[in-house]
Amino acid sequence: MTSWHEGPRAGFDLETTGRDPLTARIVTATIVLVDGNGRVLEHHEWLADPGIDIPEGAAAIHGVTTAHARAHGLPAGEVVHGISAVLARLFAAGIPVLAFNARYDFTVLAQEGHRHAVPVPAPWPVIDPYVMDKQADRYRRGKRTLTAMCEHYSIPFENAHTSAADVLATLRVGAVLAERFAFLRRPATDLHASLVVWADRQAANFEEYLRRTEPDAVIERAWPVIGGPDQQAADQQTAGQQTARQQTADHQTAGQQASRQQAADQPAADQQAADRSRPTEDASRRPAITVP
Repeated sequence: MTSWHEGPRAGFDLETTGRDPLTARIVTATIVLVDGNGRVLEHHEWLADPGIDIPEGAAAIHGVTTAHARAHGLPAGEVVHGISAVLARLFAAGIPVLAFNARYDFTVLAQEGHRHAVPVPAPWPVIDPYVMDKQADRYRRGKRTLTAMCEHYSIPFENAHTSAADVLATLRVGAVLAERFAFLRRPATDLHASLVVWADRQAANFEEYLRRTEPDAVIERAWPVIGGPDQQAADQQTAGQQTARQQTADHQTAGQQASRQQAADQPAADQQAADRSRPTEDASRRPAITVP
């Protein structure tokens, strides 16, 4: 069995205008394809004009200002089309795409595709070192950012928060995790399926923790894209399980009601049986009644 990290794989990262994947716009994007030994085979980069002002806080992180994006960036729809074309080719070839906190990047891309009427490929197979690390080393204290994980696993990381540097760091972290933890060494499609489950459980556990002090806290459980095929399948499975449970409950309730009714009817049935078994009285043998 060949593990995903022994063959070609790609890394994908976006830098955007904000933290909310449902509203963020793409500013820069990078996709890097490497072979089984980690040698770069393809390198794609995009700079977009997002069509809105880039907040100063976001520009301070990735270094791209509104003025620079407007002067040098491609139209956002063209960038989304270019990203989608490369990803579609990789996914069609069965090449896994690594993204750190994939839920964010693939949801941003899906929203941008909808915004600009550009078809976006279904993300499969996807590998997420962020989810993998939380599953492999659940109780490690400290941050789980890409920078923190590179420090923890002694991986060089320069120019953090540029999409190109983040992609290379993500590929390296993924490879180190696979080498260190045997249960992560498996075909990409199998690992993707497990990541869907792990991401859901991790979100549920974090939500439970937050609700100790924030009763209304809700953590998104979908992975690798909010509202994507995996989440739809999970929702359908959950709905099916709920329907099956309801049908079972209805069946049990109907059975219990029938049993109770049978129990209630039993005395009358017993009485009827007793009446049928009692000898019939012969009228000719009854004493005559004399009327004075």
